[in-house]
Amino acid sequence: MPYSRRNFLAGGAGLTAATALGLTYTQAHAQIGLGAIKLDVVSDGSLTIPADFTFGTMSKEALAPIIEKYNLSSEVLTPPCNVTLMRHGDRTILFDVGSGPDFTPNAGKLLESLDALGVSPDDVTDIIFTHAHPDHLWGLLDDFDDPLFTQATYMMGKTEWDYWMDPDTVNEIGEARASFAVGAQRRLEMIEDSMSFFKDGDEIIPGVAARATFGHTPGHMAFEIRDGSESAMIVGDCIGNHHVAFEQPAWISGSDQDGETAAQTRLRLLDQLAAEKTRIIGFHLTDGGTGYVDKTASGYHFVAEA
Repeated sequence: MPYSRRNFLAGGAGLTAATALGLTYTQAHAQIGLGAIKLDVVSDGSLTIPADFTFGTMSKEALAPIIEKYNLSSEVLTPPCNVTLMRHGDRTILFDVGSGPDFTPNAGKLLESLDALGVSPDDVTDIIFTHAHPDHLWGLLDDFDDPLFTQATYMMGKTEWDYWMDPDTVNEIGEARASFAVGAQRRLEMIEDSMSFFKDGDEIIPGVAARATFGHTPGHMAFEIRDGSESAMIVGDCIGNHHVAFEQPAWISGSDQDGETAAQTRLRLLDQLAAEKTRIIGFHLTDGGTGYVDKTASGYHFVAEA
């Protein structure tokens, strides 16, 4: 079947292509210590998306050198999905919960990764969401459509919650992303009684501060993790890949719901991260997802730690 951005976004596509490509899941694991805080970056597998999903808004001529430099396909991208687990005192915290079984066949591997660390869903005390796209939210439910993390409380930025729970969103988000809205509302309704909200700048739990990084979604949040002088920033999807987002952060990406706002957010954040030499953890960044931002003559570069 034609492998298109429309098919992928409609919620069922990407599956046939993933199988045909013979893609396999490789468990990635990175570990960061920040004083008394322990961070494990584990894999939920990877996505298989049409390259047009990201590149479709960009000049093919200008994009060609980046595709060549990073050895990318101009047809299909396979970004990794990196979930952050934080352990601090008696709390075991997940930032996002991955795709679960209902999005793409080469994602939804979070439980295997947690099991390798000796962590079960019942051990998780808190879940903090960057945003409510399927690859970050749909892992909430088990194979029987029941909440998976039975002992956890949930936190999300209020702007993000209001957007996805607005009954008009499914009609206004566009046909291609309508399934995203339906899936988000159904899942969020199931955990509404255990949800609390935060805004930009809030210290939502000890050592974790929220940072508004709107654009990829209307209420996307990043999180600064700090213990004393040591810190790292979980950037979610506001820096959505290791290639064009760094090389040309001002370019509008098709993966962002509000491309103009997302580009402005990306530029400001990359400049800060490079200046402050802050370690970052990116949901779709390569080589385990952890590293630093270097400023170059024409843009930025992701320096992976792995």
